[in-house]
Amino acid sequence: MYELMVTGRFAAAHSLRNFKGRCEALHGHNWRVEVVVRGDTLDQAGLIMDFGELKAAMNQVMDRLDHCYLNEIKPFDELNPSSELIAKYLYEEISQLLPAGVSMARVSAWESEDSRATYFG
Repeated sequence: MYELMVTGRFAAAHSLRNFKGRCEALHGHNWRVEVVVRGDTLDQAGLIMDFGELKAAMNQVMDRLDHCYLNEIKPFDELNPSSELIAKYLYEEISQLLPAGVSMARVSAWESEDSRATYFG
């Protein structure tokens, strides 16, 4: 089994619903996203997939969130835009863009240098 990992960044604001504390108020983060995929087989070039293709898929999904107020965009207009649910959203959306034979392993959404949530499918 092989794993490939890429990282990216986006900036967005959110406010947590049903939360008592400072994060209930509107605030923003410079999110760092870590995407890990895996596969059993390599192509003729010896790759699971090209790093550039994986970054392009990640960026395509992150662009929907970048410089937005997350509470106003789907699915976070109904779901709480927590780090956990952001990681799950990215996992599910990027998974749909992967080539055959490549599967998502996990996605981490870092809201600060020392705080992250990770979703494993």
